[in-house]
Amino acid sequence: MQQLKVQQAKQNAEQAEFAARALRAQANEVQQAADRAQEEARSLFVRSDQAQSAAGQARQGLAMLKSFDTMQTRLVNAISQAGERQVQMQQASAPAPVVNTSGQVTGTVVNTVA
Repeated sequence: MQQLKVQQAKQNAEQAEFAARALRAQANEVQQAADRAQEEARSLFVRSDQAQSAAGQARQGLAMLKSFDTMQTRLVNAISQAGERQVQMQQASAPAPVVNTSGQVTGTVVNTVA
């Protein structure tokens, strides 16, 4: 009877050890999965920071392009206005033709009183 109890206790101990090893193996697998997940999370954080930085640079680039476009528009307008003023000044400073008594255009009036 004593021997039966010892044998049963031995089997229980072996089963417990087997279960403990199986649980230890599962725990190791879960720990490795957790480690991989944590490493993946770190990688995602890094990629997120890089994407955020790229987005900021893109916003700065867009602002520069808008500023350049505004400056280009102002420059084109200024050149156009300067050209129009030059044409107006040339037209205003052009001597008016002189018509003689016969109705012919003779040129410009020259001041001969000197």
